[in-house]
Amino acid sequence: VSPQHCLFSAFSSFGPLHSVRAHSNAAVAGPGCYGIVKFYSARDASRARRACHGHSLFQGAPLKVCVCTKQKGLQHQTPALSSNKCQELANHYLGFNGWSSRIITLQNVSGFDGENEELGESSRKGSVKFLCALEVTLPKHGVRSRGVALGEADVGTGEDPLEFLMATRRAQKLAVGKALSGAFQKILLVVLENGKVAVEYDSSQEEPTDSLTEEELKGLVQVNELSLEQFDLEGEEVLSDFSFGDE
Repeated sequence: VSPQHCLFSAFSSFGPLHSVRAHSNAAVAGPGCYGIVKFYSARDASRARRACHGHSLFQGAPLKVCVCTKQKGLQHQTPALSSNKCQELANHYLGFNGWSSRIITLQNVSGFDGENEELGESSRKGSVKFLCALEVTLPKHGVRSRGVALGEADVGTGEDPLEFLMATRRAQKLAVGKALSGAFQKILLVVLENGKVAVEYDSSQEEPTDSLTEEELKGLVQVNELSLEQFDLEGEEVLSDFSFGDE
């Protein structure tokens, strides 16, 4: 069993983990390894440190557990969680039946910048783009949140039909994933001391598209001067399997 798996097994009991990494010690430090365990919740991380520090979890020697304070540069803005991380958190705190997502529209916007180019031919020249508008619903809490995002994939030469179809699928999945992530950024999960979860909608994160009706969202390409760049979230989205027909 790898050290990374052992770390995950030991610390996941305190709360959902964002990531777990294990590294070998430097040569000057002698044999062994160290791990970096990242929790979503600072409260869970504090509980794990208190419970595990100085104890033998999966090895003979006592484990030293401390809070990592070293950061690479100053992050003035917390990066958005990828869609599968958002789903992981939602499933943990709300339950698999505690939330649902629904695609309002998924539009091929390839060649949108070239008014005189045919849509299909423009897509085959370089890349294919899809724009997705999606809604996340938390029925028990009466919360609805929307996300809109652009997904783009390179089609290469575009000569191979299979390559073009695969690029189309990648662009669709990327757009859906980014839109789901964007919708979850407006939802605040407040975990109370007794374990109960309260949900709030963060209206400060609202975008102009949140005020549009579903009919307007479905015709989003024709809405006056909506820049596609504002929907393109920074950072690479980890693709997940989405069913476009199911909630």
